[in-house]
Amino acid sequence: MVRRANITDVPGIAGLIKIYADRGEMLPRPQAQIYSNIRDFVVVEEGDELVGCGALHVVWSDIAEVRSLAVAPSHVGKGWGREMVELLLNDAHALGLPKVFTLTYKPGFFSKLGFRVIDKKELPHKVWADCLNCPHFPDCDEIAMLLQITN
Repeated sequence: MVRRANITDVPGIAGLIKIYADRGEMLPRPQAQIYSNIRDFVVVEEGDELVGCGALHVVWSDIAEVRSLAVAPSHVGKGWGREMVELLLNDAHALGLPKVFTLTYKPGFFSKLGFRVIDKKELPHKVWADCLNCPHFPDCDEIAMLLQITN
């Protein structure tokens, strides 16, 4: 089941993100940052186990980012990532945001959802605030992708 995250989900969200951050496939997120952005997150529960998370972070009046999308390795391929992104895109549409972007190592996944690869220079400078804490900064090797939402 995909649902909105709550405070008790933070350790599980942090654990999922850590799996991929340790592999260098995702930006790490400290629990304090997850707590302060909990309203951005959705999670997937199977039984009483948290197996997925993702967030929609509003960056500016016309753009948001899908970030921290993670599915437990044992649950990849069940469609949970797609369901979370679709919910997050519905949120973006409801907020009146015309564009959503992501920075990813999985462009094939996002292209199936309608995102297209763009040059990172097309993104507003405000997007790069989180990058200052990234171990890959300033040589980011993630792929920027954008989805235009019809409002």
